[in-house]
Amino acid sequence: MDASAFSFTAVFCAALVLGLVVRTVLSSRQIRHVVRHRDRVPEPFATTIDPDAHRKAADYTVAKARFGMLEAALEACLLLGWTLLGGLHWLNQTLLAWMGSGMWQQLALLGSFTLIGALLTLPMGWWATFRLEERFGFNKMSLGLWLTDMVKGGLVGALIGLPIASLVLWLMGAAGPAWWLWAWGAWMAFNLLLLVFYPTVIAPLFNKFEPLQDEMLKNRVNALMKRCGFAAKGLFVMDGSKRSAHANAYFTGFGAAKRVVFFDTLLRQLSPPEIDAVLAHELGHYKRRHILQRTVMMFGLSLLGFALLGWVSRQAWFYNGLGVLPSMDTPNDALALLLFLMVVPLFTYFLSPLMAQLSRRHEFEADAYATAHTDGNDLASALLKLYKDNASTLTPDPVYARFYYSHPPASERIARLQGAAA
Repeated sequence: MDASAFSFTAVFCAALVLGLVVRTVLSSRQIRHVVRHRDRVPEPFATTIDPDAHRKAADYTVAKARFGMLEAALEACLLLGWTLLGGLHWLNQTLLAWMGSGMWQQLALLGSFTLIGALLTLPMGWWATFRLEERFGFNKMSLGLWLTDMVKGGLVGALIGLPIASLVLWLMGAAGPAWWLWAWGAWMAFNLLLLVFYPTVIAPLFNKFEPLQDEMLKNRVNALMKRCGFAAKGLFVMDGSKRSAHANAYFTGFGAAKRVVFFDTLLRQLSPPEIDAVLAHELGHYKRRHILQRTVMMFGLSLLGFALLGWVSRQAWFYNGLGVLPSMDTPNDALALLLFLMVVPLFTYFLSPLMAQLSRRHEFEADAYATAHTDGNDLASALLKLYKDNASTLTPDPVYARFYYSHPPASERIARLQGAAA
């Protein structure tokens, strides 16, 4: 191993260890803070959240944090196994000996890596659903439905992923030094196309979507959207309750294909004015151009990512430093793609606080938009119900929340809402 490869190995290991240490420290802080406040409801919520619900939220948060620490450790072990311990190199050489070089071998490498990774993480997914979520009453799935979802997801992923992967690999080999720019354009076009087809083609494979039947609620929602100058193709109710007791509402689609989707659990938990307020919050994201900003940011970051991939894919130290010996007479494009996708999250993880801060700012702006078009007290009461029904802790560790939380903590958010309403 030359000096450049050794240096990259050292940087890789340092990022892996540092990331694992940061995750562990933050999760430990969260656990201690939540346990310390488990038996006392915060004063602003004392009249609206009962002690049993507060304790359940604390226990759920602690259980998820402990599970997350275990999951992070296992993911680090898998990453080491694929890279420095030679797993990816062995898989690549095995497929080369069996299939020879070429596009089919590279696609087989991508597919085999994905399948093996899914099988290795399957026990953790099962535990999260049938032990952790079920323990707190959230899981509504049978084992059969869980397995069916997994098979469907794999088939849909293959049908969608293999063509775009084939195109990217072809461009890497045929489009010259600027292949990454063409690949980025194809990737962006693919994502925009997915925004159009996901609501009407892909999502119905997993859930049933029925038009909203409640005429009174439909009239309220249509009146709200008219006041806000927003047009959607339809109002739909999704059978989210067949999988989880968690509730949500969202907009999906792009351009003329936009639609409003309510979880059936949300409609059962909230009053019509509260549903109005939640929907106004989601409208706020569109009206404040948060969706556009995030899309542009995704475009920019992915452009940087493709440019970086275009550079490191030509560097021998990139492969050698991660435990892979690149072939000198066959394409290494699939190897470069897999190594890049495995390594980049180690470094982008440290951007989490910045991304979380931006997201929290957007949430406050969307809340402000909602209070301008509905009653802020309705949004506050809806959020309280959702915090309770989703067992979200009201007492997160401040450092943990600043690092991870994409939504402001309940105390900050509801206090601001109530102040605006007053």
